[in-house]
Amino acid sequence: MRGLVPGLPSPHPLAAQLPAVYADHDFLRRFLGALDEVLAPVLLTLDNLPAYLHPRTAPEDFLAWIAGWVAVEVDGERPLTQRRAVVSGAVLRHRMRGTRAGLAAVVRIETGAEPEITESGGTAWSASPGSPAPGSARPSVTVTLRVAEPGRVDLARLEHLVAEETPAHVASRVEILPLGGAPGAGEGGDGGGGDGPAPRHAPGAARDVAPGIGRDVGRDIAEDIARDVAEDIGRDEEGEAS
Repeated sequence: MRGLVPGLPSPHPLAAQLPAVYADHDFLRRFLGALDEVLAPVLLTLDNLPAYLHPRTAPEDFLAWIAGWVAVEVDGERPLTQRRAVVSGAVLRHRMRGTRAGLAAVVRIETGAEPEITESGGTAWSASPGSPAPGSARPSVTVTLRVAEPGRVDLARLEHLVAEETPAHVASRVEILPLGGAPGAGEGGDGGGGDGPAPRHAPGAARDVAPGIGRDVGRDIAEDIARDVAEDIGRDEEGEAS
């Protein structure tokens, strides 16, 4: 809730609205000046209302409220820029939820790194009847993240995010590797032949990501968000001009 801001000037001083005959009345100007200090935060908030309702410019205490409009949660302990990115891209990510691109976007926002996602499903065609189906019988998805400092990644939080963004019937797995490290051979494995430190594993509950949208779409999420923001600002400017 906004309150008084000492010394905040009013964009519409009440004394300026007085008839000329009262313009030099000292008591009246001082009395209205006190009201200006009360009304200034209200008037300035209304003048800048579009900025309060946009996740890129909203005050920090408004951001969690706006997040509720687009059905996302923001962690107050995360950097403000990351929280703004989560809210700004929420609608676009909702469209991709349950896909490889959607899962990659969530991991990218959380860690700043590009994940490698391996799925058990697949598609194929064959001219011969009875050909074996691609993929494996047990639905699963593995998210491999290669970062410079694996120990600084919150493994439990990342596992939770992967579980939340994938369907409930497929097993999920998270691997955090040093840059250049080889992925483990199996769930809870020891790195499978890599010379570097063993990867950190996080076998999850039954979760999966459905194949579909290509990874390139997920990589362009930041550009899509920026374009949406630019269009919103353009519409606001056109409305003010008219």
